[in-house]
Amino acid sequence: MSTDLTFLTNEAGNTLADRFHTLLKDAVGFDSLVGYFYLSGFHRLYPALERPEKIRILIGLQTDAATRNMLATAQAQIELDLATHAETTVQVGAAVLREIETAEDSADVETGVRRFVTWIRSGKLEIRAVPSANVHAKVYIFTFGASDRDKGRVITGSSNLTQNGLVQNLEFNVELKNVSDYNFALAKFNELWEQAVPVSDEIVATIDQKSPFAQFTPYELYLKFLYEYFRGEINRTHDDDDVYLPEGFRKLRYQQDAVATAKRMLDEYGGVFLADVVGLGKTYMSALLAQQLDGRSLVIAPPALLDRSNPGAWPNVFREFGVRSAEFVSIGKLAELAGRDLSKYANVFVDESHRFRTGSNMTYAYLAEICHGKRVVLVSATPYNNRPSDIFSQIGLFQSRRNSDIPNVRNLEAFFKNLEKRLSGLDRQNDRELYFDAVRRNANEVREQVLKYVMVRRTRSEIARHYSDDLSAQGLRFPAVSDPEPMVYALNADEDHAFMETLGILSTQLTYARYQPLSYFSGQRAADDTHLQGERNLATFMKVLLIKRMESSVHAFRLTLDRFIKT
Repeated sequence: MSTDLTFLTNEAGNTLADRFHTLLKDAVGFDSLVGYFYLSGFHRLYPALERPEKIRILIGLQTDAATRNMLATAQAQIELDLATHAETTVQVGAAVLREIETAEDSADVETGVRRFVTWIRSGKLEIRAVPSANVHAKVYIFTFGASDRDKGRVITGSSNLTQNGLVQNLEFNVELKNVSDYNFALAKFNELWEQAVPVSDEIVATIDQKSPFAQFTPYELYLKFLYEYFRGEINRTHDDDDVYLPEGFRKLRYQQDAVATAKRMLDEYGGVFLADVVGLGKTYMSALLAQQLDGRSLVIAPPALLDRSNPGAWPNVFREFGVRSAEFVSIGKLAELAGRDLSKYANVFVDESHRFRTGSNMTYAYLAEICHGKRVVLVSATPYNNRPSDIFSQIGLFQSRRNSDIPNVRNLEAFFKNLEKRLSGLDRQNDRELYFDAVRRNANEVREQVLKYVMVRRTRSEIARHYSDDLSAQGLRFPAVSDPEPMVYALNADEDHAFMETLGILSTQLTYARYQPLSYFSGQRAADDTHLQGERNLATFMKVLLIKRMESSVHAFRLTLDRFIKT
């Protein structure tokens, strides 16, 4: 079968792309009128397009079936019969973005896209769109130099400027060589060009800012990361929050944000610390959080905070906030609670969770059994003291110690053991500087690697700084607190003697036997009797309590002694 270069069919040795490459070697200008411009076509041709000094591409905004389906899915205007500049540029940008997102992931494609952007910025390449769906032509005009054999050539036919149209599909295109054909095609092109809307800038902006080839600075990438991480909170509409507030309670933005963040952490990691400083309303935030959780909730708290005569007690707050499916149990009844069927509870709220910093006693073991498989909310203004083990024990109530899902800290046990090693061998008094330096380093690592994923904690100054507009609008402000002023007093000789003698009695003579009866048990006990150690800890605690009361005031010491005697 003979080949006539007048007709181009994309059969072997007769592709439109091959002919383009031949003609572009001598061209100083290249004009293209197509139903739609595809970057895949530009990628296929860009090496040959280095030669022309000016490239003009005129788009008729026609789409193929796949693009039409995508536009329909996006509820875009299928025919793209656009009447305004703004509509045209937006639609072109959206269509280019869809094509780039589905383009082949290769170095050649990326190089072609980069060259495309560079040429637009330099002025070599210009793209316009005809705001009409009535342009169906596919016309390619090659303009040669003044000293060339003729003025130019025109190729027209069925091929769009795409990979398929240039190479793969069976097409019928004809090359026109007569000068009259060239002049007619160029004149018609120029007429349409003057009517068309410039879209080069929109295409470049789309590629630079939205496409997979976008160029981001490290700072912009950081901002994008922050947005994706906090998108739930950022996009949350505060006015539409589905929460119930009792009459007389204010809708405080800082509390709403804390609840939203806590809910996200709870859903992602199975537990969360509500650890705002004292006085910011953690009990009320817990009630707001409980409103958003499915299943029954179990609240474990000290007896004083379960006393319904106290308006701020947990049962009263939950009832006021409409949380009916909740049960309240005293911390002192964990052993009894652990023996019950707990399957009806989905959520466990633990008030004053810092009481469970030690994970080696039976009280903690009971709580761990209760929390197993539940969502856990730990409420404490002081969850972390000085040792990493303070946090480790509490996190262990909702995270696997050796297989956690906290990012970058899979083995929590090994992580916290390494932190504890920094403190081993350091004496708080004799190695004071080294000790507190290690404490600060540990606290920073715990905060940055663990707590930022599972803890909500703000100070009053942070609330005042970040929520000043909301607080002012509601007429609220935190009272100014003056720095404490030391008051130094001296004891006379009699008072000093009485103080030191009493201190000696409290420290060495009292046995605190009532708090450690197992110490006097003569029968056989297990070598690792945790009950005995717990009693000894309690006896030590009561001794420290008495000494602190004595140091506080004679009146406080007398009241405490009276309670000890009566109970």
